Amino acid sequence: MQVSGHAHIRKPCLGAAVADGLHRQATRPAGSRAANQRTHPVRVVIAGGGTGGHLFPGIAVAEEILSRNAESDVLFIGTGKPFETSVLNEKGFRHAALSVQGLKNRGLLKQLWALMLLPVSLAASAKLLKDFNPDLVLGVGGYSAGPVVAAAWMKGIKTVLQEQNILPGITNRWLSRIADRTYLSFPETRGMKRAGQAMVTGNPVRHEFLASLPPIKQASAEAVKTPSPFTILIAGGSQGAHAINLAVIGALGHLKKKEHFHFIHQTGIDDKGRMKKAYADSDTGSTVKAFFTDMAQQYHTADLIICRAGATTVAEVTVLGKPVIFIPYPHAADDHQRLNAESLVQAGASEMIQQKDLDGKLLAHRIEYYADSPEKLAQMGVRASRLGRPDAARTIVDDMYALINKG
Repeated sequence: MQVSGHAHIRKPCLGAAVADGLHRQATRPAGSRAANQRTHPVRVVIAGGGTGGHLFPGIAVAEEILSRNAESDVLFIGTGKPFETSVLNEKGFRHAALSVQGLKNRGLLKQLWALMLLPVSLAASAKLLKDFNPDLVLGVGGYSAGPVVAAAWMKGIKTVLQEQNILPGITNRWLSRIADRTYLSFPETRGMKRAGQAMVTGNPVRHEFLASLPPIKQASAEAVKTPSPFTILIAGGSQGAHAINLAVIGALGHLKKKEHFHFIHQTGIDDKGRMKKAYADSDTGSTVKAFFTDMAQQYHTADLIICRAGATTVAEVTVLGKPVIFIPYPHAADDHQRLNAESLVQAGASEMIQQKDLDGKLLAHRIEYYADSPEKLAQMGVRASRLGRPDAARTIVDDMYALINKG
């Protein structure tokens, strides 16, 4: 990993954003301990990020911490990428950046150079920890988690990890050797050391996905009967998915009765213009954005979701009980997205199309099949909801407090 010789804490305006967040947290579903019990303030560093899959679970935990006590303080230490910075600024969280790059799938010389810079990254992390003085450090995965969690361990600070995927990333696999606790999203997760320190908690999801959870519906046509048009959400992750976008363009040429369909499409920045033109040229109803900041609302609106199989997406669709077609990203580390999707496919809660098999004709056929099969959609949604863990953030924060209080 390559780390710059210095890092600084960015301080967005916290007052209104955090106050609003705490007000919304108070409306969370019944049964949440945080809704009716205050706890003492804590100081927590959340390290990692770079992608939504790592960042959003960390935000869910941070929201839960602040809902317990508004005087708690959370600092995110991540990559400083524009996406990460934008999301944290919008949420009102303080954040610091370490310039990091991964070791995996890089040439030998680059790996050696990254290792030579490791002392620099540890020193920068140690300085941030000294300045912030946390009670505990949570690593959520990603390259920047490595030096921060390692520095915390060397300073005797409590360290915990949150692993989103069935097959852990290289950073968390290494850090699991020293962490006080590891929170797992899947019972099937393997490859983590010190298994006795692991807890299966589920993958925490942000408050907006919990604020208005729908009731579990009966698996019947009436349960999913919606007015026309049939709404499909295309979500390729926080950066979009070019291969899925191209397949959707192809599918538009095969769909019959286009007036019966409406697409909500998160395209990523590069393909936004291309997709807007494709929908306009095919006279198909659409809502197109590079990135949605109200993703929970888009999930609620959709009758069918077509998306990648990152662990955060898996957690969100199961918490909401939504029927989904997964198209795993084939180049994800160790093919972990396919493994994530298979856990739902085996439960009858989703369908999966491998990217190598994906084309416009096939995608159009599956969309039309589900539009004409409301009972099948309802069955998938019910089965997905049975796998959801809406209490994941609460369970994690409960244990974090136990570790902090244990001293």
